[in-house]
Amino acid sequence: MSLGPTFLGLLETRPQHGYDLKQTYDEQFATKRPLAYGQVYATLSRLLKNGLVEVEAVEPGAGPERKRYTVTEAGVTDVEKWLAAPESPEPYLQSTLYTKVVLALLTGRPADQVLDVQRTEHLKQMRVLTRRKADGDLAEQLICDHALFHLEADLRWLELTAARIDDLAGEVRGR
Repeated sequence: MSLGPTFLGLLETRPQHGYDLKQTYDEQFATKRPLAYGQVYATLSRLLKNGLVEVEAVEPGAGPERKRYTVTEAGVTDVEKWLAAPESPEPYLQSTLYTKVVLALLTGRPADQVLDVQRTEHLKQMRVLTRRKADGDLAEQLICDHALFHLEADLRWLELTAARIDDLAGEVRGR
C-alpha cells in the first residue's frame, strides 16, 4: 500500500502532527503491525518536498518542535487521482482497496465509485483471462482458472463491501 496518498487523504480530513497522523493510520489501517515513526516522517518529508503537504504551524513541545501538516490543493488532486485509479487485480488487493474505500469515506467522497471502478477493472481482466483460457492448453487453462477464481472472490468482496458501505461509513466515522 502506498503511504503517500493515504497520508494525504488522512490530512485532508484535518491538519495533524506526525505523531497524530501515525495514530490515525494505525487505528484505521494497521491491523497487525503499527507504522514505524521513521516511515511517517520520511513520507511527510517527501510529500513536503513535492508540494503535496505544507507545514501549517510549528509548536514547541517537550522535545523537538512539533510541526502540524496540512494537505495542499495539489495533494487533494493527488488523492482524487489515486482513489479514481483502479488497482491491478491481484490476489492480495484488499489491503490497498480497503484503504481506498475507507479514505473515500473519511474524506466525504463516494466510496461506491471506488468500488465501481475496481469492479470494471476486474471484469475487464476476467474477459482477457477467459479468452486466453479458451486458446490455451491444459496448463494454460489451469493457470487462467486460478487467476479467475481469485478475481471472482475479489468481486464477491466488492459486492459485499458495497452492500455494507453505509455500516462501514458509520464505523469509520465513529473511530
